[in-house]
Amino acid sequence: MARELPIFPLPIVLFPGAPQPLHIFEPRYRQLLADCLATDRRFGVAYVPAERDAGGEPVPRPGDVGCVALIRNTQGLPDGRSNILTVGERRFVLIDWVSSERPYRFAQVEEFDDEPVEPSETVTLAADVREGFARLAEALGVLGGREEEAIELPTDPQLLSFQVAAALELGPEAKRALQALRSTTARLRQLAVLVGQLAADAERRAAVRQRARGNGRGGPHPQIESAT
Repeated sequence: MARELPIFPLPIVLFPGAPQPLHIFEPRYRQLLADCLATDRRFGVAYVPAERDAGGEPVPRPGDVGCVALIRNTQGLPDGRSNILTVGERRFVLIDWVSSERPYRFAQVEEFDDEPVEPSETVTLAADVREGFARLAEALGVLGGREEEAIELPTDPQLLSFQVAAALELGPEAKRALQALRSTTARLRQLAVLVGQLAADAERRAAVRQRARGNGRGGPHPQIESAT
């Protein structure tokens, strides 16, 4: 069912269930915030590139996918700016722009959810994604020189797919492709490959870091050890 929604174009790909802090400073989006707080506390986040082109401000296009953001907390600042915390809800397809006297944009959107899938397959894929993400977090902890805190991932495969997609350091087009998928199975299958690749790369770099630290502290050097 189509609905009208205020739209906040941002260089962010928001996923359902993912928290997203925002700093509101432009006058038009201060007005958007005030209007949302006075109604249902919701607006749409639609991706646009961070860089402006020669044609001016980047604008989402009909057919683009976005995500509804629910305002959870707000912190007003003395100069009128605000820090807010939002969380992603349902995704939507931007159908068309709607004329409005407000300084920000309104669009007609169609919200959607994932289609039904075979549960047994999603459970297997979810386990693969969970294992790969744990490997990645451990390796990144070694690279960062600290022990990473355990991340509690959702048990529900769909929520898991959204949380992992939000957490991974991926380019915007890769994230947009994951956001637009309407199959939990397809999303988990892609994530299993991506997480596996990222984990393997991080583990290789972590192993090099650990060897370098060991040698720096006077530990055995593998080349010297093999030559004796």
